[in-house]
Amino acid sequence: MPSQDSSLNGLIQAFLESIAYERRYSPVTVTHYRRDLRKLSLAFAQHGIDEIRSADVRQQMAQWRSKGLSAKSIARTLSAWRSFFDWTAQRVALSSNPAKSIRAPKSGKRLPKALSTDWAVEFVSSQLKGNSFLVARDRAMLELMYSCGLRLSELVGLNRCAPIGQTATQGWIDRDAQEVFVVGKGGKSRRIPVGRPALEAVDQWLSARGDHAAEALFVNRNGARLSGRTVQRRFAQHALKTGMPTHVHPHMLRHSFASHVLQSSGDLRAVQEMLGHAQIATTQVYTHLDFQRLAQVYDAAHPRAKRKPSTDSSDLPD
Repeated sequence: MPSQDSSLNGLIQAFLESIAYERRYSPVTVTHYRRDLRKLSLAFAQHGIDEIRSADVRQQMAQWRSKGLSAKSIARTLSAWRSFFDWTAQRVALSSNPAKSIRAPKSGKRLPKALSTDWAVEFVSSQLKGNSFLVARDRAMLELMYSCGLRLSELVGLNRCAPIGQTATQGWIDRDAQEVFVVGKGGKSRRIPVGRPALEAVDQWLSARGDHAAEALFVNRNGARLSGRTVQRRFAQHALKTGMPTHVHPHMLRHSFASHVLQSSGDLRAVQEMLGHAQIATTQVYTHLDFQRLAQVYDAAHPRAKRKPSTDSSDLPD
């Protein structure tokens, strides 16, 4: 077996390559691991991997809390460290996983932000102005996000056409079936129905897109696949121009899609399937949003309502 770099940084790099190429984690997930493990590298730059103890990890966590790092961020970082040490223990001699016994601080459950039905429709259907290339592209992205509840990574990962003679690693629009084929987290694929306005918007975009040879469905003027950062910026700019009551990011349309479909259908399993959630518990958060909406209607309409006004879901923290 060839020798490997057993330094802390060398092991971290090998771990990142393992989750990227062997476990096939998404690029976004690998980026998160890299960021969290950089904290490990900086904190223990002068330590050998076998010299890190639970007390050292606990001290780091205390420092994070004193600096105001959220409980959610601390828990995510500890999880990344645990995974790294478990992986490392299979390759070098470690007496124990120093992060395994550390309990992350509990964080209060936060409901996702979702637009009301009226605001979501207004945001998606409001008139876009400017360059026809950008207008057509942004319209198609808005319609697809709200029509299908896509993740941002799934949206920018879409290709124009299905692959020929090979396993799909990217999604595409199946125009004949009126569905979008999505490759989501962990390489799991699913099909989601696409509404007529979204299909029409995609057709208009493909016409305005011209003869760019790129496989990607959404590209910039140079024909390169659009980045998630660019989509976030375009959505935020559109929200300002249309006078939305809150900052709108792409994931908010995913939350709105889930909440609105659940309000109308009551079918939690169908929403789980369309969102691509592995566990039904992940989808159940939208039942709370649904109840909040019902509570608001009750408070506003019932003549004997004595409940305190509830907070609109669009104002809830991330």
